Amino acid sequence: MSEIGDSDAQAANRSADVTGLILAGGQGRRMGGLDKGLVAFAGEPMIARVLRALAPQVGQVIINANRSRTDYEAFGCTVIPDAAGGYPGPLAGMAAGLGAIESDWLLTVPCDSPLLPATLCERMIKAAMAQGAEIAIASDGERCHPVFALIARGLGPSLDAFLAGDERKILRWMHRHRLIEVDFSDCPRRFSNVNTEEELRALEARLGGGHHGG
Repeated sequence: MSEIGDSDAQAANRSADVTGLILAGGQGRRMGGLDKGLVAFAGEPMIARVLRALAPQVGQVIINANRSRTDYEAFGCTVIPDAAGGYPGPLAGMAAGLGAIESDWLLTVPCDSPLLPATLCERMIKAAMAQGAEIAIASDGERCHPVFALIARGLGPSLDAFLAGDERKILRWMHRHRLIEVDFSDCPRRFSNVNTEEELRALEARLGGGHHGG
């Protein structure tokens, strides 16, 4: 087999050892309390678009949701809630994911970023392996996006302990471990997210015009 073929096979094997987790457990306060993953974007629920982009990149996909369980299960994925009530934030979803997987890695993405990069997993896992990282997060060249995170499964107990101390800040926990940022400055708009109705319409308009930054 060629060197390129070997590299591709190795990347495929690594991706198969990654479980994708779509974070859909928020309250959607700035969207009037709507369940954002189920809000229509370009004619379909936002999470449908995220799932379609993520599923080919990983071994399996699970969804973190605290309501609308039946609606999310209809997408054919296992649905897991936060362990604690009260919508404690994305770290709680990450902790739930780490506690549910059997793969070595968890790749988290938010349900409200419908332009997910097709090479997200491949680039994250390659960077983490090359640099001996326990956590890799995406950077668009101007700022990091810690909810787009590749996390080693072994960090589950650390995150559980952090949350038990009533901590909620994602980067405060991540900086306790071997953390790297992965450069996605070639496609920054892929990390655009939707928090309001205005942002939803603006992103739909940009998508319709074909301008989504790679």
